Amino acid sequence: MQQGKLIAVCTSPGKGQRKKDVGQGVLVPGFGVEGDGHGGDWHRQVSLLALESIEKMRAAGLDVGPGDFAENLTTEGLDLCALPLGTLLQVGETAVLEITQIGKICHERCAIYYEAGDCVMPKEGIFAVVRQGGEVARQDPVKVIKMGDGTTEAVS
Repeated sequence: MQQGKLIAVCTSPGKGQRKKDVGQGVLVPGFGVEGDGHGGDWHRQVSLLALESIEKMRAAGLDVGPGDFAENLTTEGLDLCALPLGTLLQVGETAVLEITQIGKICHERCAIYYEAGDCVMPKEGIFAVVRQGGEVARQDPVKVIKMGDGTTEAVS
């Protein structure tokens, strides 16, 4: 199975804001990242973005890093956008995420767009629900433990 690693664990007090890399956190079933303003009982509890996507923005001249696109988890070594809906990812020793959405529609330009000049989340970010909780930290492995079939409907 495919494997990458966790580069950053990021939180913020509210939605649509740049997040700060706090280095570690707890994934809570039915919520998301403990203490994060994006968490809640919905299908986008945790947002993920690949470091490779951030590096594309850096190559375009933007001064950005992990958390700047409001992602909770920054990964490296996994093609997140290629993973179908329903895919299960193990993060760290025990946490399990289920991919529920790939990309998103931005009806309004968010604060990230105005601060960074662009936003890769609508095209390259993915969203997940926490199926099994656990502690996660930088450098933890992120493994595909079951490929989805792409037909999973968003979990409310």
